[in-house]
Amino acid sequence: MKILAIDTANTSLSVAVISEKKLLAQVTTNVGRNHSVNLMPLVDEMLKQSHLTIDAIDRFVVSQGPGSYTGLRIGVTTAKVLADTLNKELVGVSSLKVLAAALPQDTSELLVPLFDARRDNVFAGIYQYQDGELQTILPDQHIAFTKLCSFLTEKGVKVRFVGADVAHFADQLAQLDLDYQVSEGSFNYPQAYVLGLLGSKQEPVAIPNFVPEYHRLTQAEIQWQASHPEKENDNYVERT
Repeated sequence: MKILAIDTANTSLSVAVISEKKLLAQVTTNVGRNHSVNLMPLVDEMLKQSHLTIDAIDRFVVSQGPGSYTGLRIGVTTAKVLADTLNKELVGVSSLKVLAAALPQDTSELLVPLFDARRDNVFAGIYQYQDGELQTILPDQHIAFTKLCSFLTEKGVKVRFVGADVAHFADQLAQLDLDYQVSEGSFNYPQAYVLGLLGSKQEPVAIPNFVPEYHRLTQAEIQWQASHPEKENDNYVERT
C-alpha cells in the first residue's frame, strides 16, 4: 500500500510518502503557518522524490486534530479532495497520538503530548505502551493545564511530556511534585512518517462525513448553538 501522509495541525508542516511501511520521502518544516501556500508544492516534491504520481497513492492519511483551526481545515480539506477525486482511501489520525507514537517504547511511563490552547488550557491526551501497542489512557481533549497535572500526580508514575509547546508551561511544571521528563529535539514535532504508519493500521472512513476533531467549539459553533438551543447535540461542522 502506498500512502501520502499530511500533518498541518499546528505551526509545523510535515508530508511523507510511504510504500509498504517503508519511508520513501519526507519533509518537515517549522517556519510558519502558511500551509495553504506550502502544502501542495511539498506534496508534489515528495511525490517526485518517490518517483510516483498522485494517482499511484492508495490511501491518504491526515492529522485530524486537535490543533489550529485553520491548519486542520487546510490538511483535512486537501486530503478529502484528493481521496474523493481519485477514488482512494482516507484515514484520520489524532495529531496528539502522532507525537506520542514517535517516542521510544517504555511501559513504565505515561506519554503526554500537548498543544498550547491558550489561557492556561491545553489540548492533551495521555498514552502508554502496553504489550507493544500504544493505548489511550486519557482521550484527547481540551483541558486546563492544572487539571491535567492533577490527574497525572494522582497516577503516581513517571510522565514524559512531548510537544514544542511544553516549554510554555516550564514554570508550572517546576513547582509540581511530579516525576516527569520533557522530550527534546525532533520528538517535539510531528513526523508524517509516523502519521502514515498509524494510518496504515486503521480502517478508511466515509469521505463525505469526515471532519476535523477540534475538541473545542469554534466561535461559529457557539453562536449557532446559542440561536438553535433545540439542536444542542447537532453537529454544526458536519452540517455546514
